Amino acid sequence: MMHSHRASRALAHLGEADPALAVLALWCRHRDDDGHTRTKGISILYGPSFSQLGLAEQVGTVAHHVLHVALQHSDRQASLAERLGPRFDGSLFGLAADGIINETLLLAGHALPRPAVLLTDLLAEIGEEAPSAVAALSEWDTDRLAMHLHANPQRAEKARKFGKKKAFTQDVEVGEPNDDGEVPTAADWRNQMLRAMEAGRKAGAGIGRLGAILADLAPPGVPWEIELRGLLAKALADVPQVSYRRPAGRWIAMAADASARGMLEPVFEPGRARNGMRPRVAVAIDTSSSIDALTSSLFSSEIQGVARRTGAEVHLLAFDEEVFEARRIDGIAADVSALNLRTGGGTDFRQLFEAIEALDPSVAVILTDLDAPAPDAPRYPVIWAVPGRQAVDAPFGRLLRIGD
Repeated sequence: MMHSHRASRALAHLGEADPALAVLALWCRHRDDDGHTRTKGISILYGPSFSQLGLAEQVGTVAHHVLHVALQHSDRQASLAERLGPRFDGSLFGLAADGIINETLLLAGHALPRPAVLLTDLLAEIGEEAPSAVAALSEWDTDRLAMHLHANPQRAEKARKFGKKKAFTQDVEVGEPNDDGEVPTAADWRNQMLRAMEAGRKAGAGIGRLGAILADLAPPGVPWEIELRGLLAKALADVPQVSYRRPAGRWIAMAADASARGMLEPVFEPGRARNGMRPRVAVAIDTSSSIDALTSSLFSSEIQGVARRTGAEVHLLAFDEEVFEARRIDGIAADVSALNLRTGGGTDFRQLFEAIEALDPSVAVILTDLDAPAPDAPRYPVIWAVPGRQAVDAPFGRLLRIGD
């Protein structure tokens, strides 16, 4: 660990106030810096203003940034930025991360410089009030809250105004490798977090008393885009099929042996051959369902990415009670949100499945809330992509929950 002269006294007091955070602080790099106090990868950079804080607030500030490092917020921010591309707003991720950390530290008895962004205040500002701080921390993790803020422009703007009112400054940056080129892995941090929380629990002090309620302590789930990518890759895999146009290698050997021995030729055994047809994906978007523009855009971008990687034909079908838009989208740079699809109305799957059947697809992917009776299972694989945490079951095929 590289020490900071500015933070040395606060780090010493952190060991007394919060054993869990003191353990985690040993895995962080602590450095003095000329800018504002911030987290950069596994480094905590202490600016000149840090020295102007009282000791209790210095300890709280160190605790705040140690949690940024231990929860891998730099890496998670970079991952979300990659997923969202130009739609990503670092301030929204920062508000989500700071709100969760600050609420946790206040419950653990730490002092924080004021004004501080708190999760409960942020949720109330965007219309998602929680019954208590404990309930909020057990429900929201940083990634989910950041996606929730990005998903709605009005919600995002309310969060930004809230940040300005609280004098919020983004304090998480993408990190760099250690001097020796090594960086703790996600598994390393999870192991250290378990050890630290156990130490805090035994001491009965600090965040160790809260570990079981913190949703942000759980390792982030696999993004739904990666799961969808895997499901489509499996469905589009070119599996060799039985072909009577080519003999099996085993039969060729047996026939040669029979000929050499002057025996009867064995019964013909077909070989296997790959299908030379280009795979076809039918992508259906239910425009009547409550799917935000961000989720729709991410969904369409991922489908187009699969098309580029696999060379599959991709056919888009937009529907409500009828299919009102049908076009090929493979090779097109524009995403579905640029098509200005109509919204509203009811949902009916009957005409949709007739249109999909006519395409003779390798697989169908349907973005919907499943709020309509489904027909009988078709002969091709179906992936139902359902937004949010709705308690619905797929009538057949695979169910993928997305956009949460």
